[in-house]
Parts: sequence; structure tokens; C-alpha cells
Amino acid sequence: MLRGRSFCPIVTGDETWAHHYEPETKRQSVEWHHLQSLRKKKFKTTPSAGKLMITVFWDIDGVILVEVMARGGTINLDAYIKTLQKLKQRYQRVRPNRNPGGMLIQHNNACPHTSLRTQEPITKFGWTVLPLPPYSTDLVPSDFHLFGPLKDALCGTMFEDDKSVICAARTWLREQETRWYREGMYALVSRWHKAVGVHGDYVEK
Repeated sequence: MLRGRSFCPIVTGDETWAHHYEPETKRQSVEWHHLQSLRKKKFKTTPSAGKLMITVFWDIDGVILVEVMARGGTINLDAYIKTLQKLKQRYQRVRPNRNPGGMLIQHNNACPHTSLRTQEPITKFGWTVLPLPPYSTDLVPSDFHLFGPLKDALCGTMFEDDKSVICAARTWLREQETRWYREGMYALVSRWHKAVGVHGDYVEK
């Protein structure tokens, strides 16, 4: 299995929603009680309409770029190309000892990612798109390793405004140890082998 330096050129990224308020899941809010203990009343809550689309790019050493979509905006071709341009600049700044032209970029098969217009700047930058396994279109590390724990960390907290939820997300991402990011990237190989072996059926962690 590939390890260490073999993964250095890989940069993976994806988008997710960050809500001003998202109630705790049943698993998060579970409490232990004695048979005679008083039970807390559970109030019905609904998620706030406030939410932001964030894009995170990272590698084995941690987060490289966190991009926040302006309210009312969408991840279209123009927006994604601008994000890739920012990624190039940021990568050169935070990974100065690596060849920016040797990046292996991995993202899912969403239209803005696979468009011919998107391939133009990727080719211009000298990057190579890391292909997904032939039987799976959704085995990106952000999906199976990063976004779930991030959302768990934000759940149950009421954020007053956009700035607060963005700050909380950035802080959580920054606080994760390098080892944690490496574990997510190393899991790529085993998950890809499983996906190919079951011909695209659901893959457990």
C-alpha cells in the first residue's frame, strides 16, 4: 500500500453546507438514566434557515484552502474556476517545498468539476486529475472522513451569524492533528480496493 511521500502530491476537495443551527442527532443527545430518575423535556427544534456553502481543500498535512460561497451564490463553472485559482496561490504559499505543477487533484464528478472549461486551468497549472475508481463516483476523503466529524462538532450550537459559524468551522479544521488528516488520505487505497471489489456497491468505513 502507498504511504507517506507517495501521497504528498494529492490534494482533495469538496463542498458542504454549514448551518447556523443544526439540532443534535439522537445519537449525540442520548443520556443514561436510572429507572427512577427524572427525564429532561425535549423541545422540538427545527434547523435555522441560515446556512453557508463551504469548500475545503486538504492534503496529508492538513487544510490548504477554505472557501466560503457568498449568500445566494452557487457552485457553477465560473465560481469553481476562481476557487481553483485561489487554491493554486494558496498551495504555493503553504506548501513552498512542493512542486505546484505536480499536484494530483481529486474531486467528485459534479458538473463544475468535470467540465471542459474547468479542465483548461487544471491543464494550464500542470495538475493531474486523480481518477475515481471505475465503479464508484463518490469516494472522496472529504465525504467519508472530514465532513461527518465537522458537522458533528457544529451540531447543537446556535451561531449568531455567518462569521461565527465560519470561525467555528475554521477553528475545528485547524485543531485536527496532522495524523488525523493523514489517516483520511491513507484510507483512500483500501476504500478504492473495496469499491472495485464489490463493483460499486456501498462501502463501509
